[in-house]
Amino acid sequence: MLESAHGAAPPGASTREPAIARQQDVQNPAPIDTHEPWMRGLHSDTGYLLYRLGLRSGQLFNTFLQESGLRLRHYAVLRFLTTSTGALQRELSTSLGYDPSAIVGLVDDLEKLGFVERHPSPDDRRSRIVALTGDGRTFLRDTDEAGQRVTNELLSPLDAAERESLHTLLQRLTEDGLN
Repeated sequence: MLESAHGAAPPGASTREPAIARQQDVQNPAPIDTHEPWMRGLHSDTGYLLYRLGLRSGQLFNTFLQESGLRLRHYAVLRFLTTSTGALQRELSTSLGYDPSAIVGLVDDLEKLGFVERHPSPDDRRSRIVALTGDGRTFLRDTDEAGQRVTNELLSPLDAAERESLHTLLQRLTEDGLN
């Protein structure tokens, strides 16, 4: 805000704070005031609520992973690889819904840390199979408890039966709607 030497805004100057100063911290957004009239419409939109929940979940997981230098996208690749002895990079891209070029960078990062390794595919030498290493398994095992704490924090408003119902419904939506 513009002020004169006497502390008052000069005539004709705006007393409004610049928009950039009013922006919320993207990493730590302010809680939503559900009593605001404009929020009632958004809170009746299930898609929007899922979006907000996804953002919050990602923020919590990224904070928990920050010390390791990884992000949730890396963690998802590692978790996916626990379900197989290896996967083609294009299979990772399709299964996780990530752009193929993003998979290359994520696998590069994980390979540098020794969490995954690439091998030529026996069916097509141009394709690479990505496999979880012992160090990658150890990392996941060591992060299981912290990951559970993140989930518990996210779902703290729900009791055990509600958590189970939510999980079942999300699995059904994921299996039917995201394949």
